[in-house]
Amino acid sequence: MTEATLNTQNPEIKRNYIIEMLEQLTVDYQNTKQERKEVAVLYPNFEEEFTVLEEIELLTVDIRGYASQIKTRGWIENEQHAINQLKNMRFFDIPAIAQFYLTTGREYRRIKAYMQMLDYLRLLILEYLQPNQHSQPELV
Repeated sequence: MTEATLNTQNPEIKRNYIIEMLEQLTVDYQNTKQERKEVAVLYPNFEEEFTVLEEIELLTVDIRGYASQIKTRGWIENEQHAINQLKNMRFFDIPAIAQFYLTTGREYRRIKAYMQMLDYLRLLILEYLQPNQHSQPELV
């Protein structure tokens, strides 16, 4: 391993990046205000339990909540539950999100970019919580 590779394995570097992403997402979310207003009007809840915006909010609360715990404490309470939950958060498995994202073409770029960054933050948190997942052999 090179020195650069070793440095990126440092949990503090990962934690700082999670904090940076969390702060950027706050700005990005605020920048989606106009698009969220349009989506609320154009995509009301007809067939699904929650609207696309409500689904995004649910994901936001969970993911940003975990990132906030890492920011303030450096760890997450009930870590294994968090890992399982984060692994199972597949954005396109949520019908309202998949339909919105895949059928709106080039519209709503800010909301889509926000969702991409939110998913990226989810993956960063998983990597932070599972620092040795790549180096351990998978048990069969």
